[in-house]
Amino acid sequence: MWDIETSSLLKSWEVCDLPVRSCKFVSRRSQFVCASDDMRLRVYNYNTMEKLKDLEAHADYIRYIEVHPSQPVCLSSSDDMSIKLWNWDQSWECTSSFEGHSHYVMMTRFNCKDTNTFASASLDRSIKVWGLGSQQPHFSLEGHERGVNCIDYYPGGDKPYLLSGADDKTVKIWDYQTKACIQTLEGHSNNVCAVLFHPRLPVLVSASEDGTVRIWHSTTYRAETTLNYGLERAWSLAVAKNSNGLAIGYDEGTILVKLGHDAPVASLDTHTGKLVWANNNDIQSVSLRGLASDCVDGERIPLAPKDMGSCEIFPQNLQHNCNGRFLVVCGDGEYIIYTSQALRNKAFGQALDFVWSAVGTGDYAIRESLSRVKIFKNFKEHRTLKVPISAAEGIIGGACLAVRGSDCVCFFEWTEGTFLCKIDVIPTVISWNETHELVILICEEQAFILKYNRNSVEASLTAGTAGSSGVADVLEPLHEVTERIVAGQWVGDCFIFSNASSCLNYLVGGNTTTICHLDGAGSFHMLGYIPKEDRIFLMDRSYAVVSYKVLLPVLQYQTAVVRQDFETANVLLPSIPESELSSIARFLEAQGYKDVAMQVSHDPDHKFDLAIELNQVDVARSILDKDAHDLESTEYQAKWKRLGDLALANSDFDLAGRCARNAMDFPGLLMLHTSAGNLDGAVELAELAETRGFMNVAFLAYFILGRVEECFELLIKTNRIPEAAFFARTYLPSRMSEAVHLWRTDLRTVSEHAATALADPDSYPNLFPDLEWAGQVEDLFKANRDRILLASNYPTAIHDLDLDLIALLKAREGGEQTPGSDLKFSAKAVLSNTSSIATGSCSEARGEDQLHLKDDAIAVVATMNHDSSDKPSETPASQDQAAYIAAIAPEREPDSVQDEADAILNDNFADDDDDDW
Repeated sequence: MWDIETSSLLKSWEVCDLPVRSCKFVSRRSQFVCASDDMRLRVYNYNTMEKLKDLEAHADYIRYIEVHPSQPVCLSSSDDMSIKLWNWDQSWECTSSFEGHSHYVMMTRFNCKDTNTFASASLDRSIKVWGLGSQQPHFSLEGHERGVNCIDYYPGGDKPYLLSGADDKTVKIWDYQTKACIQTLEGHSNNVCAVLFHPRLPVLVSASEDGTVRIWHSTTYRAETTLNYGLERAWSLAVAKNSNGLAIGYDEGTILVKLGHDAPVASLDTHTGKLVWANNNDIQSVSLRGLASDCVDGERIPLAPKDMGSCEIFPQNLQHNCNGRFLVVCGDGEYIIYTSQALRNKAFGQALDFVWSAVGTGDYAIRESLSRVKIFKNFKEHRTLKVPISAAEGIIGGACLAVRGSDCVCFFEWTEGTFLCKIDVIPTVISWNETHELVILICEEQAFILKYNRNSVEASLTAGTAGSSGVADVLEPLHEVTERIVAGQWVGDCFIFSNASSCLNYLVGGNTTTICHLDGAGSFHMLGYIPKEDRIFLMDRSYAVVSYKVLLPVLQYQTAVVRQDFETANVLLPSIPESELSSIARFLEAQGYKDVAMQVSHDPDHKFDLAIELNQVDVARSILDKDAHDLESTEYQAKWKRLGDLALANSDFDLAGRCARNAMDFPGLLMLHTSAGNLDGAVELAELAETRGFMNVAFLAYFILGRVEECFELLIKTNRIPEAAFFARTYLPSRMSEAVHLWRTDLRTVSEHAATALADPDSYPNLFPDLEWAGQVEDLFKANRDRILLASNYPTAIHDLDLDLIALLKAREGGEQTPGSDLKFSAKAVLSNTSSIATGSCSEARGEDQLHLKDDAIAVVATMNHDSSDKPSETPASQDQAAYIAAIAPEREPDSVQDEADAILNDNFADDDDDDW
């Protein structure tokens, strides 16, 4: 079982070891029945692949199965010269047997006009017609010289024809009412194995063992074409009822070809709403006015068609003229013009192509050959064009007459046939808008929108300056559409079209808007737009009509905006429903009118985006304040983040802080508070970040604030115990033992030996020299960390980073002077410039396993030489440090004190015992 859209194999069944000669779908039961040379019938469910029935049907090979179109029965024909009727509602019981042939029965076929009768073909050279209620044939048709292999009934209601193919290499058409052979078709060089009437096209098809498939005209019986794909013998043919596809079965594979096009032969008069279509040779019509008023978009509209009559030629194209008064039917190289109301003949003739003019009621053009194109005015021949190309391969109507060549298209004026211009594209369709100012050239993979300069043409024609080179600047390019357009229609300056992706769109001002997605790829073809109904109508190949609502005020408003007629646009805007305002706003945005779009839009998201783009901070904030229904949503927080970035760019730091809080942008808040020196904000941020689980931001905020206890607890809380131990050794020596104890407990779950190797300062103080001094530095830090130093003191405070606090404390304790005013003085700057200092210490604590308390003490008391007053120190930092050392250690020798100060200033601790710590 194959998918004909993708040409892919869907499922496969192993039936038996012998050839399977026939298989038919029973679609209303999701089943298929197959016959094989083991003389058995098998029934399968093609969804579940389950075998439902397996029965012995005949005494010889089974040649063919025919399923009844409505009753629960099927026929099987066999080499045992019999035909059997099977009823699946009676558990596939054989309810009747038909015998009368004297040779193999090759095929049976139900009569589509009288389903109680069927025909059979046999190698006894006869065709017999039977009734389901009688086991004897009604009559026989004889005329083939050899065995008959295949038959088919004519699907239309106007001809009682039966088609047959035989081993005498001929195809015969029979009238089963008069029992006469009305035509014999010759051309095959071997046995004819399959024949059929096409249900949609005026052709009949025959397949032969010579490997060819011949297509014949069903009315004239002339040979139209021959197909040969080199796949050896052709055995079978099949066609879908509502498709132009033809499937051909060969020895070496299966081919699916498309005959003609799938678009329905129909035309809609958009002025009156009258739809006319051709069903074979019959012309039918219906008025669409009011039928779709209560229909849902995409829902099939119930139609009550009216038969207008039968056409003498098989319709391949239907077109209304510009005002809908006349209708032309084209086909088989002929055209007939009818009045659209009563289908009365107005004119006729022979032509390869026919097109209407968009400017005159009875004006049209025909293409008689590759070199001859004629213009008719008021149904009378007016002029023959002199085409400036080697061959006219097609003509297209509209405001100008277009003649398509092999690599270009030429435009002519209708009145005198004056040549206007040539464009190097090959359009399949050319469509003009109602004012004849815009034209779209639709090519295979793209389309071009041009502006028609009518004034230039009229001026050139009046002056007589239009020569062989045409008129300058007749068509000016405006836009290019890079998608494949199937069909379309202008409404004002809006072009409504369906594309190859089964989307219904409209294009205005170079901007494409999707109206809806159509069901079924390529199955619906656009008929047109009726302004009075505000609906676009489409028809599929089975003549089912659907519609979609497209508001005319919306199209008119967009047309006015494109023309920059804002006065008209403002008048039309109140008539547009509120549900369409968001799409109008997006259109205005695409046209560059973002401020107007923001006023029109009722979509909060779109309005917010526009406010951000237009730098309207207050508008964006008010939108977010009204839309505060889901504060935790990612989308809501992302909007606050965007607004915060805009506020920051506008230096509105208060709003930026609020946006960062609402967006949960804790890193951004940290940057704002630290840059502005907002101590309270940093405290609030640290607590909020810890509550929300942003531990990295909380740690950094606590660290910048100098709250090392909270940092330590945060590391313990997050089970970062090794980091907590190293952090305590660097910044909080009083809690080193606590951290080591927790670390040991955690490490014992992995390795007892590794846990025992950890040294506790309480148990092994000898492994931690100067631990007592480090505790004094910690106490000094805690006592002075709430002091604040102004940023203006940074140029001198930066030099204090090189101080060795333990050395300084040792120098102080080594003298007779007790800590007094000098100690208080030195404590004034303990926590100055904490942000950059703490950040450096944090990086050092995380990056090294061997951390020295000396470095951390330097970081803690980095600005000991600076007073808390606003006046900066006038003494150089190096002199202040030396003076301070001398003050706290008066009993030491001057030289030794000076040497110590020099060592501190020069970071030269080679001779100092403290360096070993």
